Amino acid sequence: MLIDEFNDLQAEDAAAALRPCLDVDRWVQAIVAARPFADRESLIAFASTAATPFTEAELERALSHHPRIGERPSGDSAEADMSRREQAGLAASDRVAADIADGNRAYEAKFDRVFLIRAAGRSAEEILAELTGRLGNTAEAESRIIDQQLREIAVLRLEGVVSA
Repeated sequence: MLIDEFNDLQAEDAAAALRPCLDVDRWVQAIVAARPFADRESLIAFASTAATPFTEAELERALSHHPRIGERPSGDSAEADMSRREQAGLAASDRVAADIADGNRAYEAKFDRVFLIRAAGRSAEEILAELTGRLGNTAEAESRIIDQQLREIAVLRLEGVVSA
């Protein structure tokens, strides 16, 4: 939809358009309340910092909608469709795919949450390197990284929803 169309939506319809980008109520409501935006760039800039920082509860809720990296999301929701498109370019060798799966398990054992990374624009090898490196982080450092990764994913998704 065009930015003018987004600006003109009823609040509940604007929220429904935003929620598949990032299911964090405070983020969604901040963007809805800040309308109208002069242009798409203003919307994207606002969305990239809205509701900063996310709380642990908000991170957990948002992460509950994200599949493991390397796994195809199931379902027919808008969010699942976006995840499928984001991971579509991940072509991994059997070895890299197995290493990512092992890394996912190690990450979940350490942090008790799914490993999250913006997959769009990254190769499977780059994702594996990030996963391996992030296993050495503290829980606090990971929360800050996840916050940023969620924002990057949300902005990419929002760019697909709202055009100039």
